[in-house]
Amino acid sequence: MSVSALYIGTVVHTRMRPVRHQLRYRMLMLLLDLDEVPALSRQLRLFSAERFNLFGFAERDHLAPGGGTLRAQVEAALTAARIAPDGGPIRLLAMPRVLGGVFNPLSIFFCHGRDGALRAVLYEVHNTFGQRHSYLIPVDGPGLPIRQECAKGFYVSPFMDMALRYRFRLAPPGEKLGVAIEVRDETGPVLTAGLAARREALTDGALLRGFLRHPLLTAQVLGGIHWEAAKLWRKGMRVRPRPAPPAEPVSIVLPRRVA
Repeated sequence: MSVSALYIGTVVHTRMRPVRHQLRYRMLMLLLDLDEVPALSRQLRLFSAERFNLFGFAERDHLAPGGGTLRAQVEAALTAARIAPDGGPIRLLAMPRVLGGVFNPLSIFFCHGRDGALRAVLYEVHNTFGQRHSYLIPVDGPGLPIRQECAKGFYVSPFMDMALRYRFRLAPPGEKLGVAIEVRDETGPVLTAGLAARREALTDGALLRGFLRHPLLTAQVLGGIHWEAAKLWRKGMRVRPRPAPPAEPVSIVLPRRVA
């Protein structure tokens, strides 16, 4: 049975300070086991890897283009984190290409050992300036939900400072999926974001239904980002300076237990 699946859900963002602002929108994402992608591309009529289709997937949309296969890059990051890769499954949660276009504010790689245990999570962040950066965090223990945190090292929202920390709370993909992110400064939460989604089998029928619900997914995401930015500007928020991105494409984060 294929592990790869379609996830349909809702994303909610809430900014607490210095102004209150909230948005909510429906979302469609794919969970792709990297080892299953070639077979999925052959079996499905509406999904293709590395070529145009209604839905698609291209490795160059993630991590460092030209830096090797996604598996090779993720395994290099695992090695840098002192986690020995053993060929276990690597599963990517991301929005697919739709009619050739894609923009993923956040993609998540779930890195498993051959025994099925989740060893690490790699969070890949894209900003609207064409830049991307990732954070690889080892999983500290088998308990659920998974709780992780790291310092912000990459410019994302033009209205957010750099001296912030991320806290992640994950319910890994199963019949349901949950991702919660809290952005904090020294006095407490500044923004929270969450995705709650339900699994559907990855079939041509499900993809067609998803397309009919989200025919302009990429435009919806990018348009929504700029529309919400305009509303924040009207509320008095001003743009922060944009520093250069980190020199390394992946930040390796030591595990830190979150209360």
